[in-house]
Amino acid sequence: MVNFTRLDLNLLLTLQVLLDELNVTRAARRLNLSQPSVSVQLAKLREFFDDPLLLPGPRGMQPTSRANALREPLRQALSTLEAVVAPVEAFDPAKAELTWRVAATDYMATAILLPMLEGLRQDAPLSRLAVYELQTQRFLRQAEQGDIDLIFHTRDGAPDSLHQRSLFHERYVLAGREQHPMLQSPLTAAEFCQLEQVMVSPDGGGFWAATDDALARSGLSRRVVLSVPHFLFLVETLLKTNLVAVVPERLTRNVAGLTTVEPPVDVVGFEMLMLWHERQHRDAGHRWMRQRVTESLK
Repeated sequence: MVNFTRLDLNLLLTLQVLLDELNVTRAARRLNLSQPSVSVQLAKLREFFDDPLLLPGPRGMQPTSRANALREPLRQALSTLEAVVAPVEAFDPAKAELTWRVAATDYMATAILLPMLEGLRQDAPLSRLAVYELQTQRFLRQAEQGDIDLIFHTRDGAPDSLHQRSLFHERYVLAGREQHPMLQSPLTAAEFCQLEQVMVSPDGGGFWAATDDALARSGLSRRVVLSVPHFLFLVETLLKTNLVAVVPERLTRNVAGLTTVEPPVDVVGFEMLMLWHERQHRDAGHRWMRQRVTESLK
């Protein structure tokens, strides 16, 4: 392995100028150094590379074979180094060709991403948005490995190792089709329990949720006759049947044909968070995207 502690990186810039000019005096002028200083640096370069590098010739200095072999790798290395240490340019969403990768449930995609989608397409037309299904057992590892940029998650179960921003507090409503005969006036808890209901079970096949916890505290139980894995199917079911559902309020916004009432049981809502890993925390494009999400929900 090369011992870089023996090499002042400024010497590499001197070498590049010397190889361009093949003249110590002209190289010194370009580097804004004295001729003796450049000669001293050339001596150090010869020692480091164990090669004369530049030899006196009839028309100036002539590069050795080793020096010629260094030309292009040296130019590329200095160009890369310059890009690394250059100031970060301001993020321009109109020119950004990025793919933002987001983990969300279908409810989160509807409640959070849909309101911002039109504005995102207008302001960042060259960008893309990839929505991945939120997998509770995998999203932390996906974030750590850089496979996911943003995660939407409730506060319950959100890992402390990720950055967090609170987006909103959600409440539950009782929803059904617009002309549902039992949703035209306030319901008693007993009437609510007699309604045939549908619920979302993300893991599949579940018939118990926060609503059932609230009812159980009062010694009541409801009739859940359908369990589905996604909110999209739930909404379609509500529109085409007499089933009802206790759902997050944002899911029902602007859905033609649905009506909502307050459930006759106190169902505790939840806080929705946006999560991201430290590696994206200071990235200008990522900061812009996070701000875009937040502003779209105001």
